[in-house]
Amino acid sequence: MAITPEDEVVRICQELIQIDTSNFGDNAGPGERAAAEYTAGLIEEVGLATEIFEAAPGRASVIARMEGTDSSLPALVVHGHLDVVPAQKGDWSVDPFSGEERDGLIWGRGAVDMKDMDAMILSVLRHLQRTGARPRRDLIFGFFADEEAGGKYGASWLVDNKPGVFDGATEAISEVGGFSATIGGQRTYLLQTAEKGISWLRLLAHGRAGHGSQINTDNAVTRLARAVTRIGEYTWPIELTPTTRQFLDGVTELTGVEFDPDNPEQLLAELGTVARFVGATLQNTANPTMLKSGYKHNVIPGTAEALIDVRTLPGQQEKVLEIVRDLAGAGVEVSYAHQDVSLEVPFSGNLVDSMIDALHGEDPGAKVLPYTLSGGTDNKSLSRLGITGYGFAPLQLPDELDFTGMFHGVDERVPADSLRFGSRVLTRLLSTY
Repeated sequence: MAITPEDEVVRICQELIQIDTSNFGDNAGPGERAAAEYTAGLIEEVGLATEIFEAAPGRASVIARMEGTDSSLPALVVHGHLDVVPAQKGDWSVDPFSGEERDGLIWGRGAVDMKDMDAMILSVLRHLQRTGARPRRDLIFGFFADEEAGGKYGASWLVDNKPGVFDGATEAISEVGGFSATIGGQRTYLLQTAEKGISWLRLLAHGRAGHGSQINTDNAVTRLARAVTRIGEYTWPIELTPTTRQFLDGVTELTGVEFDPDNPEQLLAELGTVARFVGATLQNTANPTMLKSGYKHNVIPGTAEALIDVRTLPGQQEKVLEIVRDLAGAGVEVSYAHQDVSLEVPFSGNLVDSMIDALHGEDPGAKVLPYTLSGGTDNKSLSRLGITGYGFAPLQLPDELDFTGMFHGVDERVPADSLRFGSRVLTRLLSTY
């Protein structure tokens, strides 16, 4: 009997989780090389060639290209990332790198973000290659390093240094979209068509250094504290992008609840845990995340530093930066530690229609809505090559699972049945689009 994607997607997900690819953001973690070699091995085992690219020692990405039957069609990039955020074992109910299956769920760091999607992609790739079922267009499979720290050693590096691996591609699918939520009693899949921009800012306050026992009216720590408080407590206005407006209109149609910008919580309450994602896309955000200053209790330092995580709505990066600078005030320098673009693409066209059809093939009658992601994906890097990216990692989820809370959270887990569902949907999509 032929092996199907459903037969092996759970095992692949577990084995990927068991490879620790923690990304601490400072290039000090284990890297992705072991996971890249495992991934390449699974692909080459079924006869498809791979390339492993190392942007720095241990920081490895994998690329494989499957030729389609119609060379006139543009290629589709199907990609995931191999790295994960760190996990503290003592905080978890299981070993975060065990890939344990318990109560029908696969537990471990990456079960949701995003070794689940990696496993679905690999299971479908292997099925297509084993059966000789060639896709209509070239499929470029990418498994990238370093997404959790901005892609410097992964997708961004490949775009800058090896753009040829993406030749002919105009569209892409990846993470954080295609998952289900029940809205107004209707199972609804959220297809990600937009994502906020990233502006990780550094604030550097200057003052007069001196003895801690003296009066000092030019204290860098005090100046920084005031700046951080103003930024952290600033109320950003509600501003709806076209994607978010379309999503909210769809929710109103399902629930009968109109969106009120003066009381957004009324409609957000209809979304359950999905409100965590959607609520942050109604406005720009700026959250202080780190503070650093001084070297001794009785020494007033001459500088103090803070890091601010700013996420911007499409088209508003420069406007937001100016507001943050005004809030920071005199004597505080504001600079980028890292920044990347916002994205907004159409909820229409052949790829969108095909994704919806693939979902309906497994879940007839389900509703599909576009939404904006408050975080970011490697589609940002691919956009520099003119590639239009969507979030589509299809999962049919039980209502009781706090899926959005699993991203970077403790006790991350995904239902095994959801992985099997996703592999069936992706098989439909990649076989026909």
